[in-house]
Amino acid sequence: MKIHTMIAEDEQLAREELIYLLEKEKDVVLCSSAETGEQLIDLYIEQEPDVIFLDVHMPGMHGVEAAKKITELAYIQPPLFIFTTAYDDYAVEAFEIEAIDYMLKPYDLVRFQTAMDRVRKRLLQLEVKGESSIPNQGFPTTSKLLIDDNDRMVVLSPDSIYYAVPFKRMLEIHTEDKVIVSRMTLQELEKKVQGFSFFRTHRSYLVNLNHVQEITPWFNGTSNVTLKDKKQTTIPVSRAARKHLLDLFEN
Repeated sequence: MKIHTMIAEDEQLAREELIYLLEKEKDVVLCSSAETGEQLIDLYIEQEPDVIFLDVHMPGMHGVEAAKKITELAYIQPPLFIFTTAYDDYAVEAFEIEAIDYMLKPYDLVRFQTAMDRVRKRLLQLEVKGESSIPNQGFPTTSKLLIDDNDRMVVLSPDSIYYAVPFKRMLEIHTEDKVIVSRMTLQELEKKVQGFSFFRTHRSYLVNLNHVQEITPWFNGTSNVTLKDKKQTTIPVSRAARKHLLDLFEN
């Protein structure tokens, strides 16, 4: 099991020290590093690390605030947070968002190894749990959907939907020949099509697996799916969703 790890630290020496320690761990894959809370959120969305070493105090957004926002954005499982700080007074604040551990600067090798052991144990537990909780499985039905399209209500077959994606506070539902713009949320549509062949490939995309043409690898463990529509639409697949998606096609 590879552990994709990200560092959020504005102090160069502290950042380099963590990189040095993590590079010695054979199962760790280092992602890009962030120097601010805002930058961390952007990098998280792009690379979806398993673990984040997060400095409590960074320029701009506070580390704990950034962790809360990332937890809200997480698709299936938020990353594990290890807070880093020069003051142990902030440990209590870190554990308010269920951080798996915290480390004091300067870093102690034994303490670092303890934190990594906790990470490995928790990730193994989550992997085992995930095997029995693959989303969007169930018995198909033949029910039609009633969906608002601006000022009218349209009756739609779930099979006719290729994918759906939020856009400007609305939801675009793409079929082969038209786009329905609805006020419902992606989560509401997902509940309506439960039991059909739909899957959240990404926090912002719900895809009909019956219209998938191919799955291709992409950056840092992510993938893309290409649909069978006329535009050969490409949809991102997050690293967290990739294994579940492959399992669905293999079963």
